[in-house]
Amino acid sequence: EVSPVGMSFPAPRPPAPRFPNKRLRDLECKQGAVRAVRFNVDGNYCLTCGSDKTLKLWNPHRGIFLKTYTGHGYEVLDAAGSCDNSQVCSCSSDKTIVLWDVATGQLVRKYRGHGGKVNCVQFNEDSTVIVSGSIDSCIRCWDCRSRKSEPVQVLSEAKDGVSSVKVSDHEILSGSVDGRVRRYDLRKGQLFADYIGSPITSVCFSRDGQCTLSSSLDSTLRLLDKETGELLGQYKNHKNAEYKLDCCFNETDTHVLSGSEDGKVYFWDLIEGSQAATLTVGKGVVQSLSHHPTQSCLLTATEGNVQLWGDEEYEEEMVTAT
Repeated sequence: EVSPVGMSFPAPRPPAPRFPNKRLRDLECKQGAVRAVRFNVDGNYCLTCGSDKTLKLWNPHRGIFLKTYTGHGYEVLDAAGSCDNSQVCSCSSDKTIVLWDVATGQLVRKYRGHGGKVNCVQFNEDSTVIVSGSIDSCIRCWDCRSRKSEPVQVLSEAKDGVSSVKVSDHEILSGSVDGRVRRYDLRKGQLFADYIGSPITSVCFSRDGQCTLSSSLDSTLRLLDKETGELLGQYKNHKNAEYKLDCCFNETDTHVLSGSEDGKVYFWDLIEGSQAATLTVGKGVVQSLSHHPTQSCLLTATEGNVQLWGDEEYEEEMVTAT
């Protein structure tokens, strides 16, 4: 028998990327302008931050409003859920950070110490510390378990307001209006700074922890190698010249996303740098977005409403679940 020597089959093509390009739900938040929308840790719930001083909890997949948290004295600007979903932290233009009990809606602690509005807030990995960044150029770290009112640490290296913070198991990543991305390695006790130049509006870690992404007011996203600071990619074409907008990675680190002042969300191929998709959200600025941690699903916020987007597979799952 003659074996078919030399016959080679073409490698199977990788599946085309899927985007959460189907608009599945609209949440009418009724809390003034929505300043931020945030998925919780597992992506089953979300928080919306209102210009009317309220924080709200939702099941966005079913379009169900669950609870309102009241106690801030001015606009709520950011929020985060704890790792076990039992607590939420939020920050506000009233210069405070609040720790809430999710189930009862009660205010557990109010942290004061920032000299101006608090732009961003995150829990550390085991949700024992809250990290906040403010227009006062400082990052403050608050111990959730202590009765003390002072922060356990103050990081004051920024020369202008801190617009964005993210926390990994041993690092704090921050972006500032001074045009620098700073990474504090808490294990090594070292600070690494990368100069971008334009005021930074949002920073985040890639899901694999190898890269950082920043967005700035020169309408550019930049991907940096976390360890070396090398510029790996730049992503443009959206509009971000005056507002604090969010950028993020999708659930698999294949694409980067940003809101835009032209009412759209832009997706770029992480490696190619090319624009891969756009979603038309509305006429106003898409101020906030939050990507689901494991699924092709996205939340966007524009003006007073939040939109839930998913791909076809996600849409089918949603239909069978309800």
